[in-house]
Amino acid sequence: MPVRLVLVIFFLLGLGIRLYDLSDPPLDFHPTRQLHSAIVARGIYYAMAPDSDLSTRDQAVSLKATIGAFEPPIIETITAFVYKAMGGENLAIPRIINSLIWLGGGMVLFALSRRMASTTGAVFALGYYLFLPFGVQASRSFQPDPLMTVGVIVSIFAFYRWSEERSWKWAILAGLLSAFAVLVKIMAAYLIAGMAVAAVLYAGLRPNWRNPQVWAMAALMIVPPAGYYLFRDPGSSADYLAGWTLALIHLITDPGFYIRWLSFLSYLMSLALIFLGLVGVLIAKSLPRALLMGLWIGYILYGLTLPYQMYTHDYYHIQLIPVLALSLAPMADLLFEKLNQLQRRWRILFVVIALAAIFYPLWTVRSTLAAQDYHHEPAYWAALGEQTPDDGNVIALTQDYGFRLMYYGWTHVSLWPSGIERDLTELRGGDTSKFESDFAERTADKRYFLITALSQLAQQPALQTMLDENYPVIARGDGYVLYDLVP
Repeated sequence: MPVRLVLVIFFLLGLGIRLYDLSDPPLDFHPTRQLHSAIVARGIYYAMAPDSDLSTRDQAVSLKATIGAFEPPIIETITAFVYKAMGGENLAIPRIINSLIWLGGGMVLFALSRRMASTTGAVFALGYYLFLPFGVQASRSFQPDPLMTVGVIVSIFAFYRWSEERSWKWAILAGLLSAFAVLVKIMAAYLIAGMAVAAVLYAGLRPNWRNPQVWAMAALMIVPPAGYYLFRDPGSSADYLAGWTLALIHLITDPGFYIRWLSFLSYLMSLALIFLGLVGVLIAKSLPRALLMGLWIGYILYGLTLPYQMYTHDYYHIQLIPVLALSLAPMADLLFEKLNQLQRRWRILFVVIALAAIFYPLWTVRSTLAAQDYHHEPAYWAALGEQTPDDGNVIALTQDYGFRLMYYGWTHVSLWPSGIERDLTELRGGDTSKFESDFAERTADKRYFLITALSQLAQQPALQTMLDENYPVIARGDGYVLYDLVP
């Protein structure tokens, strides 16, 4: 079958599966992170919609201001402009945008892996990139991670071309594209830094020490992201470093951490393929081997500095997908070289197996998406937002950091920590034993206590006892209870 026809089929299948169940609310994959982006995009959209209702605009902008700004709202701003062009909000739009971005990254990945290995290896790498079930769900989600990952891909391509040509064009492109990827989300810095160091070492450290192209790349890579993350809001960056790295770094001394990390990767990407990919790095040609080793080392350092996320947050591994795909390309070359030596009937059998390897994950993702139906959620949270009193401050034990209530119900509440948050506090060495003083401090200026995460309440018996024995229930409905803290 001609390669071009294979590519057309791959991209059509890759787009089709990502656009399946397009109208379902973005609650199927890390709703906290997706709703965060939805709230930000809505605030940007209403801020530039002069003909919108003034109170609605003010509320949208106000709700956006209440949530943290983790990175520049690039994908959210793109979405807001499309909202404006389309005449209103539609959460299918960011799903389409990120799906198209991911497919665009696939085109670059194919071109890159063909240079690193061969056309057959590139087809295999592209198939893994497009059809991995975890990758399908993550790449259609409304968050910056798909755009960041594609930024990493184009940065690898630029560094590879610079390593081949040593030209100013590719040096500038490598620096700018790397800076863009890190601006989209700072997690890209680990892989890009590892790859950049590997590229310079491959070219020879001594001859490149005074190479102006190297220093230009470094400046372009570092200055724009540093200007945003370090100088725009240094307190936020420092808090993140303190809370997620310094306070949890002790986890890397526990052997169980590495088991949990590998088990999580096995669930997401198949541990067997990861080990095959590592072998593929070793047998790759010299330049691809150097860059891939830099990428893998960057990923390992990334995991060691953010240990908790390595076994709890699957989307923190999305940028490993193209790295593994590129690493598998040399192994695919060996496979196809062996297949070419076989008789025609065995090659036909291989095609049947390959088709099964493509359609099985597609069917798995399709079945998962079909089984999840969240169409009823927006109306529920909208009604709850209308029923929530507005004559006093509200504290809530609720889903997704209150983002469902904030986005669909247009209501902001203070948060009572969930069980996961309390576990994190303990991991960081905090004290969670002083319940009464903690309750008094958190509810000091609150009038109401809303519970929508009833299963979480059951896991906090001290809180349930405190509320039931001291405060009256003023409203109760399907999935929620509202207490009056000032009877």
